[in-house]
Amino acid sequence: MQDQARTDQQDNDDARGPRLREIPLRLMVPNLITVLAICAGLTGIRLAFESRFELAVAMVLLAAFLDGIDGRVARALKATSKFGVQMDSLADIINFGVAPALVLYVFILDKVGSIGWIAALIYAIAAGLRLARFNVMAEREYKAKWQSEFFVGVPAPMGAMLVMLPVYLGFLGLELDRSFAILATGYTLLIGYLLVSRVPVWSGKSETRVRRDLMLPLLLSVVVYVALLMSFTWQILALTAAAYLCFLPFSASAWKKRYGTLTIEDDHANV
Repeated sequence: MQDQARTDQQDNDDARGPRLREIPLRLMVPNLITVLAICAGLTGIRLAFESRFELAVAMVLLAAFLDGIDGRVARALKATSKFGVQMDSLADIINFGVAPALVLYVFILDKVGSIGWIAALIYAIAAGLRLARFNVMAEREYKAKWQSEFFVGVPAPMGAMLVMLPVYLGFLGLELDRSFAILATGYTLLIGYLLVSRVPVWSGKSETRVRRDLMLPLLLSVVVYVALLMSFTWQILALTAAAYLCFLPFSASAWKKRYGTLTIEDDHANV
C-alpha cells in the first residue's frame, strides 16, 4: 500500500514537468533566445508609447531576428522540443503580429482614430491566423512537392517587416498628415490580406544549389547589403519592402509555371 502511494506521488510529481535543475543547458539555450525575442518585442511596444520610434522599430526588428535564429540554434544543438515549439509560436504572435501593429498604430494610424485601430487589429489577427495555418501545415504527414519551395501567403516575419513601411517612410521625412495616415491604413489592410491569402510565395528553402562561380559574388552581395543597411537603415528597409512586394507576382507566376495544373486545395495543403 505504501509502495503504491509512493508510486502515485511520483507520478503526480512527474506530471508537473521536470525541475529546472534537471533540464540540460543545451535545451534551455533556444528557449532563452525565444524569451529574449519576446522581451525585445514588448520593449518595442513600450518605446513606441514613449515616442522613441526609431528604437521601437529597432527592437521589433531585433525580436524578428532572434525569433528567426532560435529554431536554427535548437536544431544545431539537437535541442528541439514540443515546449520550444509552443514558446516559439507564442513569441511569433507577439513579435510579428502585436508589436508591429501597436508600433504602427502609435506612429501614424491613430491619426484616423478608430479606423486606424481596426486596421491594426485586423493585421494582428491576420498574423495570428497565418501562424496557425503554418503550424497546421507543418504537422501534416502529407506534404506536397511545392511546399519545400513555396509558402502559402506572405510569411509572418516578412509581414512584420512589410507592414512597417509607413514608419520607414516617416523616418525619411514624409509628412505625417491625415492623408498619409489614410494611405497607411489601407496599406496595413493589404499586408494583413497578403498574410492570409493563398498567394504562393517562394520560400528560399529549395535544394537548388548555387554554382561555385556564383558563390563569391553572392557572398559579396550579402556583405554589401548588410553594409548599406547599417549605413542607410531606413532607406534600405523601405527599398527592401518595396522590392519584396514587387517580387510577389513573379513568385506566383513561377509557382503557376511549375505546378499550375494543380490548385492548392487539390494538393491538400491549405486549411
